[in-house]
Amino acid sequence: MELLYASCVGVLVTCGVFLLLRARTFPVVLGLTMISYAVNLFLFSLGRLTINKAVVLGTGADYADPLPQALVLTAIVIGFAMTAFVVILSIRGRADLGNDHVDGTLTRSKRKERK
Repeated sequence: MELLYASCVGVLVTCGVFLLLRARTFPVVLGLTMISYAVNLFLFSLGRLTINKAVVLGTGADYADPLPQALVLTAIVIGFAMTAFVVILSIRGRADLGNDHVDGTLTRSKRKERK
C-alpha cells in the first residue's frame, strides 16, 4: 500500500511539474493544482497509513494522528483560494495582453498599438 501511495504522489508531482513548464496559463493552473494535491497526500501520509484504527487517541495504543488531517483540511482551503486567485490573474493577463502565454509577450497588434 505504501508503494502505491508513494507512486501516486510521485506521478502527481511529475505531471504537475510538466504542466507548470508549459507556455499557457491553463496548464500552469492545472499543474499548481496537481502539486497541491500531491502535497496534501504527502501531509496526510505523515499521520501513518493505518487501516481500521481510531481517529483520535482513545483506550487503544494504535491511533491515527489527527494533526496531519487538520493540516490537510487547512491546505485544501488555502489551495482553493490560491487556485481562484491564479485563475483571476490569468483572466486579467489574457485581457491585458491579448494572449495567454505565461512569458508575457505581446501580440503583433498590441506591439503596433504601443508604438
